Amino acid sequence: MSALLRRRKKNPAERVVTLVGKPGCHLCDDARAVVRSVCEETGASWEEKDITQDEELYREYWEQIPVVLVDNEQHTFWRVDPVRLRSALLS
Repeated sequence: MSALLRRRKKNPAERVVTLVGKPGCHLCDDARAVVRSVCEETGASWEEKDITQDEELYREYWEQIPVVLVDNEQHTFWRVDPVRLRSALLS
């Protein structure tokens, strides 16, 4: 395979996980715990965005929260599998 076709493996410290949710959401609380734990373990950074404060996020994700993005691409929604998230950050 040519070097142009191979994707460079990112260092987990270069990855950003975004949790999109809202206050008072028990699934968001569960997702936050998983995201925090996996990011601490891998060295990835994470941020949280509140759909009630962002109309565009609200329109896009309202029925799916919590939503987890990895490097601004949707990774999962509703339930966060720590094994799958860890794998995504390490690949």
